[in-house]
Amino acid sequence: MLRTEQLRVWQQRWALTSLRRVTGLGAIALMLSACSAAQHVSHGEPAIESNALRDPQPFTRLSPATYTPEEWPQALTADVYLPDDSLGGLRPAALVVHGGGWRNRKPEDMQGIAERLAGQGYVAVNIEHRFAPEYRFPSQLHDLQQAMAWIHANADEWQVDTSRIVGVGFSSGAHLVSLLAVAGVEGPLAEPYGGEQSRLAAVLAGGLPSDLLKFDDGRLVVDFIGGTRAEENEAYRLASPARQITPQSPPFFLFHGKWDQLVPVDHATDFYQALQNNNIESELYLQRWRGHFASFLLSSGAIDAGIAFLNRQVKLYPSG
Repeated sequence: MLRTEQLRVWQQRWALTSLRRVTGLGAIALMLSACSAAQHVSHGEPAIESNALRDPQPFTRLSPATYTPEEWPQALTADVYLPDDSLGGLRPAALVVHGGGWRNRKPEDMQGIAERLAGQGYVAVNIEHRFAPEYRFPSQLHDLQQAMAWIHANADEWQVDTSRIVGVGFSSGAHLVSLLAVAGVEGPLAEPYGGEQSRLAAVLAGGLPSDLLKFDDGRLVVDFIGGTRAEENEAYRLASPARQITPQSPPFFLFHGKWDQLVPVDHATDFYQALQNNNIESELYLQRWRGHFASFLLSSGAIDAGIAFLNRQVKLYPSG
C-alpha cells in the first residue's frame, strides 16, 4: 500500500472512531459534508508541506497507571502508548490532555490522537486531571506538572528524551497544556510543582481558550477560576496563556474552527499574533464552516499538520 493510501486509511479510521466515541454514528453525515475546509493562514511554509509524516508504526498501549503521588488529593491515571523501538535510541514524548470545560470528559476522547502520535514515534501519555468546581485553578495545572514529573521519572524505562516533550490538547485541554508551556517553568505558576521538568519543546493546541478575560462570566470559567472577572481579575490574567507569552515560550501549532461560538476564533488569531510579536515559531490552521465541536471531530487534517509541525520541532525525522 502506498504511503498516501496508508495515511488516508489511518485518517479515516481515526475520524470514524472519534465520531462514534463522542457523538455516535449520526455525526458521520457531518463528516462527509465538510471536506476541504482547511486554511493555513500562518507565515512561512507549513511543516506538513516539507515534513512528510511517517507511515504509522506499531506501538503498545500499557495498562492505565497512576501518575500522581500517594498524598495527592485525588489519584489520577494515564494511558501510556510506547512505540516499537524500530529507530533505536531516545525518542520524544507527548503529554496529551482532553477537553471538557475543565469539568468533565475522559482521556478516551484523545485516544485516537494519542495513537497517531505513538504511530509517529512519540511516547504518548494521555492523562486525566481533576475537575472543577470541586478543584479550581491552578489545581489542573498542578496535575499536568505532576504528569511531567512522572514522565521524567520514567524516562529511562520508556527511552524518552526529556528535552523533547511536547504538549497536545483540545479546548480546555489545549488551555492547560498551553498554560504549562508559557507559565509552568518560571514565575508564580511554577511553584511548587513546576520548574525545569515542566518544560515543553512545542505545543499542538486546538480550540484554545487563550484569554479567559474575553469571556462573559459564564458558568464554566467561573467554576474553573472560583469567581467572576471582577472578583478574581488577577487569577483570570494568570490563567490566560495569551497574557503569559514571553520570547522564551516554545513553538505553537494552533487549529481552530472559524465558526466557533463557544471559543471565538479571535482566541486563536490574537494568540498567534502575540506569538509572532515575540518571534516564536508558530502555525495557525483555521477550519472553515466548523464550530467548536466539529473542529475537533473533523480535525484529521489539522492533526496531521500539527504532528508534522511537532516532528519538525523535535527533529523526529530530519530527512523528511
